[in-house]
Amino acid sequence: MSGEEDWEELLHNHPVFSFPKSVTGPGRNREQSLSLSLSSLPDFVNVDPIDDKPTPSGRRQAVAIKDADLIVAAGSEVRITSLGDSKGARAGSQKAYKVLHTPNVQFEIHQIALNPSGKLLAVAGAFQVAVIVLPRTGFNKLVTTTVDCKSIQIGQYYHASDSSAPVAKIDWHPWGQGGSTLLVMTVDGKLREYDISTDADEPQQTLSFVSEKKKSSFDAEDASEREVASFTFGKGKADWGPLTVYATVRSGDIYAICPYMPQNASVPSTYVHALECYVAAKQEFLSASRHGDTAPSDGLTTMYDYQRKYVNALLKQLPPGTAWPATTRLVPMRPPTTIKNTPARQGPFLLQPSPRCLAGSEGGDATDIVYLSFGDDAAEESEGETERLGLVLVSFQDGKVDLHLDVEKVEARWQTKQPASNELPMLATYESIDLGIISTLKSASTSQRGQSLLELVQGNHPVFLSDPIHDDTIYIYHAFGLHVLQLEPLLKGLAIALRDTNGESNSDAGSLETTLEKVAQTDVLPILLTFSIEQQASSPVIGVAVPNDVYLTYSIFILTAAMRMSAFPLNLRPDSSYSLEQEQESKPASSQAVPSAPLAQSAPASHPGSDSLLKTLPAPPEGPPAYVSLLEKEPFKVPPIIARPSGLPSNPRLSLPNNPSITKGEFMLTPDTLRYLGTVVEHFSAQIHDVQLAHRAAETRASLQEQEFKRQREKVAALLETARALGGAGHADAERIARVQEAQRALLTRLDRTLQGLMARASPELSENETKWFEELRRMKAEVVGAGKFDDSSLVARARLLRREADRLLPHLKELREKEEARKRSVTESREALGLSQAFELGKRSTEERTRISLMEAEILRLADILDVTLGRPPTLQAENGNAKDK
Repeated sequence: MSGEEDWEELLHNHPVFSFPKSVTGPGRNREQSLSLSLSSLPDFVNVDPIDDKPTPSGRRQAVAIKDADLIVAAGSEVRITSLGDSKGARAGSQKAYKVLHTPNVQFEIHQIALNPSGKLLAVAGAFQVAVIVLPRTGFNKLVTTTVDCKSIQIGQYYHASDSSAPVAKIDWHPWGQGGSTLLVMTVDGKLREYDISTDADEPQQTLSFVSEKKKSSFDAEDASEREVASFTFGKGKADWGPLTVYATVRSGDIYAICPYMPQNASVPSTYVHALECYVAAKQEFLSASRHGDTAPSDGLTTMYDYQRKYVNALLKQLPPGTAWPATTRLVPMRPPTTIKNTPARQGPFLLQPSPRCLAGSEGGDATDIVYLSFGDDAAEESEGETERLGLVLVSFQDGKVDLHLDVEKVEARWQTKQPASNELPMLATYESIDLGIISTLKSASTSQRGQSLLELVQGNHPVFLSDPIHDDTIYIYHAFGLHVLQLEPLLKGLAIALRDTNGESNSDAGSLETTLEKVAQTDVLPILLTFSIEQQASSPVIGVAVPNDVYLTYSIFILTAAMRMSAFPLNLRPDSSYSLEQEQESKPASSQAVPSAPLAQSAPASHPGSDSLLKTLPAPPEGPPAYVSLLEKEPFKVPPIIARPSGLPSNPRLSLPNNPSITKGEFMLTPDTLRYLGTVVEHFSAQIHDVQLAHRAAETRASLQEQEFKRQREKVAALLETARALGGAGHADAERIARVQEAQRALLTRLDRTLQGLMARASPELSENETKWFEELRRMKAEVVGAGKFDDSSLVARARLLRREADRLLPHLKELREKEEARKRSVTESREALGLSQAFELGKRSTEERTRISLMEAEILRLADILDVTLGRPPTLQAENGNAKDK
């Protein structure tokens, strides 16, 4: 599996993508009923709690990948097939799938979510939620087409009644113990936590993102301000980010609740210690400000006291052996109960500056939110504000995506009796991304009824999907296709800007603003388009999955409402560090720079033999440099038109609804078709021109590198000749060095003789200390070596005598030890043999005697019975009764 055609061929006409049973009628009619058009728009907008139609309304995620298994939700069915088995199955082979038999799931499935362990699958309809226990590996070997699986209905009292609020989003908490913590958000702002391993009916905790309405008061809020669209979890390493939940309402307002921890959580031990340091630093800063001119408010003092109590309760739950700096490990924890107050809802966030509206759009409701953080992998190397910066992305129905910078981290707050502060949390709005949905709908003419196609935006529901491998890649799918947002140029530019600003001591807001204006924007690339201008209808994307398995290629799978699967291969990129490796770059990446450009710029630093090293050769004090390269100072950058670092095509693929006229062999040419063809031809012509320019630039670069290579070879040859010439002249130098060394040795010998003569003249006789020292040396020598050759009292002679005695006695001792061991071994063997034979013989004799006694007792009893003589009990029976009484 190395190409796009392989996946397309394997998944084409796969039965797992057949229409659900709830969609009836011929093939074309079934596909048209699931397409978004002006006629089917009411089915996408209105949600009926009694009759939940199969139209892909609201949030949809019908595809998931568990290891090498593909899971597809079709109607009320959950289908599963093995992609690993599909590798060997070609076009002529039989393709099959299994249906998970779940009697508790009798509703149209809109969302599916796989838990972190990959064993549980949460499914949600418009109003109901259930959890399915997935089958083990090897289910595809079963003969039956269905696989019995255990399914559990979640919160029937809250999500299965007629008055239940619609489900906005379901997700598993990453810190849930055993991966069993499921969070269900309903549009009324209630976020309920269910622990599948404890109780599936009652929530463990409930968070409210919408304030309760007072019956006796007038409320001027719009309905969109009280309906939650989605939620997401915060991120961070040494702050309150992982304990924060963000939510967005339909109006676009963002709220947060912190702290939130699952009732049964598994928390990394290092995070608790990092949070303790963070809170301690905040309290130290607060205490320092008290001695200054401005005194802190009572609200801040109370908030930090509560935070300290919360962190201390977490530290008490850490087991021994997790003290800093021990290796991190997951520790089971529960939310502290020392603080009785409930966490406060923070928001709405103040968006500065206010996000702009798209041209030609009347605005749309918010649909999804996602929180991203960068610098986590390189947090140990980075310093300053860069490691604490996060991104908040919010999508809207009209195709607008607001990108906010989380410059002021959310902190833990609780509801207190003190009056709440009027200060709102703030997010810095960096850019508003346009996916081009409004311009696409405007390019088409109005419908036959005179209605504007812009009304189709009401049935659009964009959804974010993070790439499991690259954190800086976000996919957003909607009713008109799928786009990818590449944040790598933006994140690197922000890191450089913040580093430069922090490094300047006299930096101000103006210099930061000027630096941020040069930062690159997000790269937006359309991958799949599903809107047909001719039919004025679109086949919404209902599921996207990116496998993260070693046995599957890095690809993206996209499923539309027409049950049509599209697959694109992706390219793996090296992990990017936003901790500022581009220290020597004076300019940030331009808005047109591709993600591979920074890697190419850093290549000379990692390859000492590159051309840049030749340009940095030391020049003479006066005169031209030693070598001048023909190449430019900066390394060659691959043109963006042919770079394709992500592996995605430069032109989006079309996955349009089936056209009945084309199926019949007819084709009608309309002005919309001509305009679309003209736009496509113009786009392809511009791309062809760019490719030609890139080809010429590449050829020019290749020719220049060939010339430079020839010049370098000539220069190296000249250097070799110079080295050989220096080597020939080196023989004379070697002989000269040898003569100098010989003269040096003669001088040293003469110096020794001179020094000896001077010492003899200066002190011809030994001093008293020297005399004592030499006498001590003579005494020690006599004691060790001996006074004469036959001195037996010396240490050397005694050591020799001891060695001779040891050598003489050692063989005799070894012989005695071997004899003793042999004697003990023979005695042990004789004892064991004699005991066994005697025991066997005695047992045999005893058994024979017992048998004879039993026969004699039986014979005596028989004779007594014949002679009618009364006898006592036999001795054996009397002995048995006596033993029983004693017991």
